[in-house]
Amino acid sequence: MCLLLFSYRIHPDYRLIVAANRDEFYDRPTAALDYWADHPDVLAGRDLKANGSWLGVTRSGRLAAITNYREPAAHIENASSRGRLISDFLIGDASAKRYLKAVSKIGNAYNGFNLIAGDPVGLYYYSNRSSRLRQLQPGLYGISNHLLDTPWPKIKKGKALLQGQLCGREKIDLEKIWKILADRTLPADKDLPDTGVGLEWERILAPLFISSADYGTRSSSIILMEYSGRITFMERTFSNAANAEAQGKTVTHSFNIRN
Repeated sequence: MCLLLFSYRIHPDYRLIVAANRDEFYDRPTAALDYWADHPDVLAGRDLKANGSWLGVTRSGRLAAITNYREPAAHIENASSRGRLISDFLIGDASAKRYLKAVSKIGNAYNGFNLIAGDPVGLYYYSNRSSRLRQLQPGLYGISNHLLDTPWPKIKKGKALLQGQLCGREKIDLEKIWKILADRTLPADKDLPDTGVGLEWERILAPLFISSADYGTRSSSIILMEYSGRITFMERTFSNAANAEAQGKTVTHSFNIRN
């Protein structure tokens, strides 16, 4: 996943609001959002190549999300799958804090990543390109393909747009959040990061919603976790660049956290 925007404990009704885009090659086999047949308490999409995921929740209120850290010069061939860090947490029973502490000891086995893990106790962040595990405090956060809240144009814009939906006690306008995730505005070249992929690819990867011939935003997701214990998880999928021009197929699941 390449874009993760989230509000934690700053909305009067929602403990956590997540808006995310998963960017991937169109030909990578993927299962859409659903409960997993082999682990029915897990609700997530699934990467059918490595059997991991990028964003998911469980019926007990656990959540995990991951983004890749873009650094092609440091790429490790045949590294462990980063998506398995999500599935291993969701199917396990370790607390979010304990799990990330364990991951921090084996982080060098993976290419760069940012990992969010949460449970009813707290929400935590760890990157194997940073040295510390953070317990996140109430606030508005964004992650793309660098560290948490690195002010890349898409993060600055995405956070500002999401902030506009969090004011007052008005009900969250889901269509406006979908519109944020669908934003294809291209920043000026002078504002683009230089991650070693060349200017053409920096331009392709710069918008919140990515579209190119072979690679782009495969799905957009919204998660609403209410203080009451109600979780709603929505995913809108896009099979290719042409399909992305349409609205895409949307799946919605809702449930109450099981104690």
